[in-house]
Amino acid sequence: MARDNATDADFKAPMRRIFAAVLVVLLTLVFLVWRIDSPRVERFRTAFIDRVIPSFDWALVPVTKLADMIDGFQSYASLYEQNQELRRDLQQMRAWKEAAVQLEQQNAKLLAQNQVRLDPKLTSVSGVVLADSGSPFRQSVLLNVGARDGIVDGWATMDGLGLVGRISGVGERTARVILLTDASSRIPVTIQPSGQKAMLVGDNSPKPPVDFVESPDQVRPGDRVISSGDGGIFPAGLLVGEVEQDSERRLRVRLAADYERLSYLRVLRSHPAEAIPESGGLIAPESAAAPAVLPAESAPATGEAGDG
Repeated sequence: MARDNATDADFKAPMRRIFAAVLVVLLTLVFLVWRIDSPRVERFRTAFIDRVIPSFDWALVPVTKLADMIDGFQSYASLYEQNQELRRDLQQMRAWKEAAVQLEQQNAKLLAQNQVRLDPKLTSVSGVVLADSGSPFRQSVLLNVGARDGIVDGWATMDGLGLVGRISGVGERTARVILLTDASSRIPVTIQPSGQKAMLVGDNSPKPPVDFVESPDQVRPGDRVISSGDGGIFPAGLLVGEVEQDSERRLRVRLAADYERLSYLRVLRSHPAEAIPESGGLIAPESAAAPAVLPAESAPATGEAGDG
């Protein structure tokens, strides 16, 4: 086996040299043929190309496929960039759409505030909500109006749709509004059309319950809830919401105000009712009262009737 390996090695080395020499000669001839500037050589080159190149179309297939793949990849990269740009434009358009929707809602609220019909005696001051301090234990917002604008503690606040809460804490330039959903909120309401008196009790939920209803059987889901004005807390007739019934058959109120987007609030200047210190304003004085008419007594019998 050792001799065979040595023989093969001695045989392959000369063959490699011969093959390399022949290859170099052929390449040199091709180079010279291609570089010679002669009409005869030019005709030879043309005939050689016409004869050989068409038969090598199969050899160009991988090159053509590779070129097509490169073009396709470039097209794919261009489409990917365009897709990313369209995604960015779509995201920006969504942001613009959200801003437009918010502006539309704010415009609707402002228009509703301008067109809302209240007691002509109730003037109002509009303020912008600066901050929302809503939490599981407290529901309130902060307005940019305060004592300098004449705001008084206890006044009612509304958005463009319904009652929101009451002023609870007044600063020089800001005021805090306790919402109807706050656990400390208690306001008397009237349920229409039955006219039932009740108490709207905040429990930190979006739909506060109604307690102390006079006749719950007369209350139906969908009934309108307004402020009753009892106790002088709120003016009477302010829209609060509609009655709903939860899964436990407890009466709750779906508030008319949009608590999800409180941007502008309207503070109602409510003045206390006129107090009557004494009963003279209601009961007429005795001098003005009509004299009582006593029944006539029968005349006593006299002795003249017996004279005869």
